[in-house]
Amino acid sequence: MDLNFTADELKFRDDVRGFIAEKFDAEMRAAMARTRTGYIAKHLHIRWQKALNERGWAAPNWPKEHGGPGWTPTQRYIFEQEMGTAGAPIVVPFGPRMLAPVIMKFGTEAQKQKYLPDILAANVWWCQGYSEPGSGSDLASLQMKAEDKGDHFLCNGSKIWTSEAQHADLIFCLVRTAQTKKPQEGISFLLIDMKSPGVTVTPIVTIDEASPGMQEVNQVFFDDVKVPKENLVGELNQGWTCAKYLLEFERGNAYSGHLKRHLAHLKKIARAEMAGQQPLMQDPDFATKLAECEMQIMGMEMLELRVLGGTRSGQNLGAASSMLKTRGTELQQMVSELSAEAIGYYAAPYTALVEGQNEPGVGPDYADGAAARYLNMRKVTIYAGSNEIQRNIMSKLILGL
Repeated sequence: MDLNFTADELKFRDDVRGFIAEKFDAEMRAAMARTRTGYIAKHLHIRWQKALNERGWAAPNWPKEHGGPGWTPTQRYIFEQEMGTAGAPIVVPFGPRMLAPVIMKFGTEAQKQKYLPDILAANVWWCQGYSEPGSGSDLASLQMKAEDKGDHFLCNGSKIWTSEAQHADLIFCLVRTAQTKKPQEGISFLLIDMKSPGVTVTPIVTIDEASPGMQEVNQVFFDDVKVPKENLVGELNQGWTCAKYLLEFERGNAYSGHLKRHLAHLKKIARAEMAGQQPLMQDPDFATKLAECEMQIMGMEMLELRVLGGTRSGQNLGAASSMLKTRGTELQQMVSELSAEAIGYYAAPYTALVEGQNEPGVGPDYADGAAARYLNMRKVTIYAGSNEIQRNIMSKLILGL
């Protein structure tokens, strides 16, 4: 395994850094400093993705024939590392990273021509309709129905924990189109216009949303929603195949760039004198926890590089996508826990999130929503398939259990 970058790869890294310095403007930086989810105002996400698209970098995982940059796995890794380290806005993943690969593999030519260009150009905003009340990790038990009415499907049911649905133009859904002995065999993959009559979005205000404009998740209701037959992706009752394929792209992320940035901020907190107390870094117990966290993040980076070495030689991600998701999300929680511990009282929501309400000696640079971020990070080991399920997948694929 060669972990050294070539001269061309180092030049590419410098190009990415130059792009970030030019396009990651002050408004975006301020918004990213306040977010605890990665989401910022919709117009800022769109501005960022359009800037990436102008450079040809909006969809690193797309093949060149569909508008992707044609990068090597190493270039994709460098790009994600630099974006994470800089704290740059995410490209909202539902369209470019999750739905687009499904359409490329299972969609018709008409669907590719209709949806892919608008996804790439950030002309549409998608959300994901998988989980339902009572059907989360056991996704095959979903009950939202799509009845065949000849020229259209009639959809009834609801989806829950739907991130950013309040901004979405369209939603891709798993729906029940048949009652079968094996529940996975009666599911289809459907694209639904969020402006269709009968679609209602209801916000779910979570405990971490202590600041206005921070609401993230929703429940989406479908009451006799008509969906054209041409919005079916793949074959009828074969949506489970699409769903499994999509989850490979949802799970196989690079985490270490973001983790290293948050670790650097945590170190800054630990070195600061707050309210006249000695820096927390001088506490041997906390210093030990911080050192362990840093070693774990270094190990995560090595795992990512090992996976990168495999993909360079054409290996499929396979169980590695579950490994990355499991370790990456656990480390996200570890950093958020240590940050809340380091700030202590000043991490309290409803004070630390609001500029001007911090006590002397602890400005927004330190008390920057650590409690909200800690609370929000509770979910990361659950979504995209809980980490318990990821361990089952790894056991099956690696150990044959």
